[in-house]
Amino acid sequence: MKNYLIILIIPVLLFLLSGCGQKNVGQTANDFVSDNNGNIVEITLGGFNPSTLTIKSGETVTWVNKLSSQSWPASAVHPSHNVYPESGGCIGSKFDACRGLKQDETYSFTFNQKGAWKYHDHLSAGSTGTIIVE
Repeated sequence: MKNYLIILIIPVLLFLLSGCGQKNVGQTANDFVSDNNGNIVEITLGGFNPSTLTIKSGETVTWVNKLSSQSWPASAVHPSHNVYPESGGCIGSKFDACRGLKQDETYSFTFNQKGAWKYHDHLSAGSTGTIIVE
């Protein structure tokens, strides 16, 4: 019986430790330590704020869900999430929270590719934004 339990637990632990290939998914805003040059996007009733953010290559952006409902920031276009050119993540691109963030949870992503990268809320595809990486 112990061997079966170990066989079941190891894949679950590996999945949880991998974090779906993302950085800082699920931290709460209260736990968040600003190590990203102030590159914060709030998810609000009015959409992403700011809706366009300009950063330097290698910088990290953090999304903070201020809604009482869940929000799932991800690379455009819905539903493939494959505009940002680094493959990985859970659907298409590495730029994908891979799940809905609860109120006050955060998601952080480091942009290494220069360009204008559109993104959306996978749970409300009409909500969009752009990260410009110089």
